[in-house]
Amino acid sequence: SENMNMGNLTTVTEFILLGFSNHHDLQVPLFSIYLFIYIITLMGNMLIILITIDTALQTPMYFFLRVLSFLEICYTSVTIPKMLVDFLSDNRSISYLGCAAQMYFLLFLGISECFLLAAMAYDRYVAICNPLRYRLIMNRRVCLFLTVLSWFWGNVVSLVQTAWVFTLPFCGSNQINYFFCDIPPLIKLSCTDTSSYEMQLFTVTILVNFTPFSLIVVSYTLIISTILKMASADGRHKAFSTCSSHLIVVTLYYGSSGLIYLRPKSINSPDSNKVLALMYTTITPILNPIVYSLRNNEVKGAMQRLLWNGLKGKIFSQRK
Repeated sequence: SENMNMGNLTTVTEFILLGFSNHHDLQVPLFSIYLFIYIITLMGNMLIILITIDTALQTPMYFFLRVLSFLEICYTSVTIPKMLVDFLSDNRSISYLGCAAQMYFLLFLGISECFLLAAMAYDRYVAICNPLRYRLIMNRRVCLFLTVLSWFWGNVVSLVQTAWVFTLPFCGSNQINYFFCDIPPLIKLSCTDTSSYEMQLFTVTILVNFTPFSLIVVSYTLIISTILKMASADGRHKAFSTCSSHLIVVTLYYGSSGLIYLRPKSINSPDSNKVLALMYTTITPILNPIVYSLRNNEVKGAMQRLLWNGLKGKIFSQRK
């Protein structure tokens, strides 16, 4: 169903998010799976925020992890609640402004995360390659500056991209063959030639993905060369274990986002794009707390203290 104003040029005033609406048998199973994923993502990332408030974890690495978990909570909340409603509803519409807002926040949070992962790699580089000056270099002001800088670039790029997309004329179909408002499916609906815009989008994607990614690669090249020079096997193992969690999250994040935005058109089937989008918007946020908590003894220790203090408080209140 298309909502259009009649005139010399018909203008789209709302969009319809098709998702997998042609597969009626998948709607309830998808709703159940994504409700479960959303609850686990919220609980896992909230737990990471609570755990890293622990006095033993007041280091830059855990400050960045706290910010990352906050971004993941916001990121999933931009898309999943609307997807859940659409799975069970016949009305899958989203207003023109609602669509623009969803795209802006999706890009803002995703790009901020790209740059935050680079800041986390720099933190690991200083910790391992310059341990004696670590506290001096990675002070609170530097950590806040790097966080604000990642949000600043996220805001600038997403504002420009959203403004560009929504200045395109939409005068044909208003049906987005996707679960949420994202750039690739939206520019397909424009009734003008978007080839120059697609080239610009490709360039921006390369810059936004590969600028922080190249910083991460340089950081880890220096980290690995430093670790290999360490005399003790125990020191090497400890250094690798603090970096491995971050490397797993980086690989998942950049791998999935690269597949969405940088694939050649010849292998761009709508259904495979939708499956990738579902993975991209949920896998990293749900795995982030699992990867960091399972591979980190300090986080495990803080979790045990949190549970123990909660248990002690419960026992004490019952005795009273």
